[in-house]
Amino acid sequence: MFRIAGAGSVTAARLSAACCRVVTSKQFQVHGASLHVLSSEASRKTRNGPAHRTPPSWQSVRAMASAGESQSKINYIFYGLAVLFGGGGIVYWWSRKYMRETSKDGSTLKKAAAPAAAASKEATEPVAETPVTETTKSEAPPAQPAAAEAPAEAVPDAESKKLLDATPQSYPDYEVMPEIPGHAKYLLIGGGTASFAAFRAIRASDAKAQVLVVTEEEELPYMRPPLSKELWYSDEPKLVEKMKFKQWNGKERSVYYNPPSFYVEPKELAYQENGGVAVVKGRKVMKLDPQKQVAVLDNGWEIFYDKVLIATGGRPRNIPVFERASQEVRDRVTLFRGIKDFKRLDEVSKNASSIVVVGGGFLGSELTCALGKRSRDSSLKVIQMFPEAGNMGKVLPEYLSQWTTAKVRGEGATVKPETFVKRARYSDGKVILKLNTGEEISTDHVVVAVGLEPNTELAKESGLEVDDTYGGFRVNAELEARSDIWVAGDASSFYDIKLGRRRVEHHDHAVVSGRLAGENMTGAKKPYWHQSMFWSDLGPDVGYEAIGIVDSSLPTVAVFAKATEKDTPRAVVEETGESLRSVTETEASATDEAPAPDVEAAAKLVAEVEAENRVAPTPKEDYGKGVIFYLRDDVIVGVVLWNLFNRMPIARKIIKEGKQHQDLAEVAKLFDLHADED
Repeated sequence: MFRIAGAGSVTAARLSAACCRVVTSKQFQVHGASLHVLSSEASRKTRNGPAHRTPPSWQSVRAMASAGESQSKINYIFYGLAVLFGGGGIVYWWSRKYMRETSKDGSTLKKAAAPAAAASKEATEPVAETPVTETTKSEAPPAQPAAAEAPAEAVPDAESKKLLDATPQSYPDYEVMPEIPGHAKYLLIGGGTASFAAFRAIRASDAKAQVLVVTEEEELPYMRPPLSKELWYSDEPKLVEKMKFKQWNGKERSVYYNPPSFYVEPKELAYQENGGVAVVKGRKVMKLDPQKQVAVLDNGWEIFYDKVLIATGGRPRNIPVFERASQEVRDRVTLFRGIKDFKRLDEVSKNASSIVVVGGGFLGSELTCALGKRSRDSSLKVIQMFPEAGNMGKVLPEYLSQWTTAKVRGEGATVKPETFVKRARYSDGKVILKLNTGEEISTDHVVVAVGLEPNTELAKESGLEVDDTYGGFRVNAELEARSDIWVAGDASSFYDIKLGRRRVEHHDHAVVSGRLAGENMTGAKKPYWHQSMFWSDLGPDVGYEAIGIVDSSLPTVAVFAKATEKDTPRAVVEETGESLRSVTETEASATDEAPAPDVEAAAKLVAEVEAENRVAPTPKEDYGKGVIFYLRDDVIVGVVLWNLFNRMPIARKIIKEGKQHQDLAEVAKLFDLHADED
């Protein structure tokens, strides 16, 4: 602790009130705020903060130091260091706070004000040349009797008056504070759904928690599912410009989880008595030092933390043919992931004559349907291609995949299964794609939607383990990678006690793992056991939900029934008022006892399913709604609910039990497929 004496100057009073303590050789802390001593001149120049202004008391300190006072020289040196390294404003504010508190007692205020004012006057006014006599040295003002009138107060200079006039409700001088705080009790790396769920959980457990989020994006935390779903079906362009959309039930909603007013400015976070959440946008964490508990940003700034969550998500996977292509081609390729990509594709689709979507999975199929719908009212041509035999061919049984492909074509798109790009070149403003079939396609723009690569760049520099098989940071059952370091969302490789080690890239997993990580950061010590679900909508009329291992290479058994008007994504949103079905399924309650089956419905199910033969339905059937079981050693390891909603807790319970089932017709009864039939 620095002890700075010399009550003869305002600056000395400020510094003595600050009570600095050394945290490391590279950082000082002042009551929770920070004075950073950066390790290099380059990092000083690139630090994220305002230009540091000279505090008002600098001149008076310099004058006293020039006059030869040794103690003032010490004050001058320490104050100069504080200003040089960005802490002048911090020292200034904490001294103001200190003087406000001492001024609550009137007598204390007078005692503190008089020496300060006198010192400032001595330092700024020329010294009188009147010779000093013995009398003037020894004389002192006569003692005042107890009942006498109080002596006149010394008139403070302008500097001291500002301090004395400050009210207890005054805020720090934020203009000279660093834009990014140097310490955060809870540091969240990444600004997606997992971070959002984590800071909600942290604040629920620790009401006064101060949470700092650092994200590479220039956006506040937002939800990704609407970017490939509802936003494309809006008939109000001005609504979309504001990143708002109408759910399938017509209710308006924003993609942002919270309005800007919910968050506090990062430099104000340390002074929020009731805590809060601050977001640093457009910055990337380059390294963690687990021993020193410090995060280093891409501009050299260091943030010390108590607990940290890595929720970096993933980046869109590209394919080699476009990675090797010319710059002209790459400029016309979108790797779809976030708001920036949506805005770009939205603008392109309004002016392009053709767009090619590469990828037949969830995202690629959703975007193809969305663009196909837009093409109905324009001259836009939409082409989708993928190497599988049908849409979502890696997930759905072949017959259902083919049915889905027919559905996508019905939305106005041209679908090319078992097709991939061999070469790409640029010519006359167009991208020319050479396909494996020998065909060449000319297009204005290409969208690549072929999955994600987890963002694990932090691992190498931070000494964290990466899963060689599944990718992502390896974590334990409590989602902890190392002491005080947690990982959630797409970037986490976790151990599933029922299905083994896994990495999941879906919204529900981000919500649940983020929430659990947040709880564990506040001391809950809970294991991760949740079976996350995911969903996909091919417009407002066809959608499905899935859980567990849904791999088309596994044997499957399916049961279908006639759909009703209630069996659509639009209907479930109208009923629940919630478009994020990971939320609606969480709210649905699954009882420990199975619901009583309808006898007539059970008879229909037995007639439809022959568990022993496991005969798949033919592609000619109309798959209105149904349930598909994915099996491994006669144990259900995955379930797809096709246009069947609010049944996910039942599917989760079946997978959790991990039992062998000889008669899946009996299992299918639990889902009450015929509940809404007349």
